[in-house]
Amino acid sequence: MNTVDEILDYAIDQEQQAADFYADLAGRAEKAGMKDILLDFAAEEQGHKQRLLAVKAGDHELTPEQEILDLKLSDYLVEIEAKENISYQDALIVAMKRERAAFQLYTDMAAKVPESHLKEVLEGLAREEARHKLFFESEYDERVLQDN
Repeated sequence: MNTVDEILDYAIDQEQQAADFYADLAGRAEKAGMKDILLDFAAEEQGHKQRLLAVKAGDHELTPEQEILDLKLSDYLVEIEAKENISYQDALIVAMKRERAAFQLYTDMAAKVPESHLKEVLEGLAREEARHKLFFESEYDERVLQDN
């Protein structure tokens, strides 16, 4: 991936894969509440994809530079398999891990390119993934940790 368009195409594909992943989990969820939450996650990822498509078309800028809070919850959680009867807690862990991996990918890629528009795009994508991860970490903190 050498051009901004190739990077954006990759990011768009990753967002679609994430949306498909959450939709698939929703299809396998046994509880209606879990199904609804996972469908919301899928819709959120589709929204990210649409935003990236708008960036690619020149209709939208990536988020301005700002530090994104990192609760680092996913750093201390074990890997979870996305099994058929996944719990809400486990679904959040899977989501955090996926978003963390995407953040790390874009951060690593940005570190390897010289100052340029491409570097700015990669840093913007990393911030987007950090924001997604924060959403899932906050949900985990609110719904899982505080309940225990």
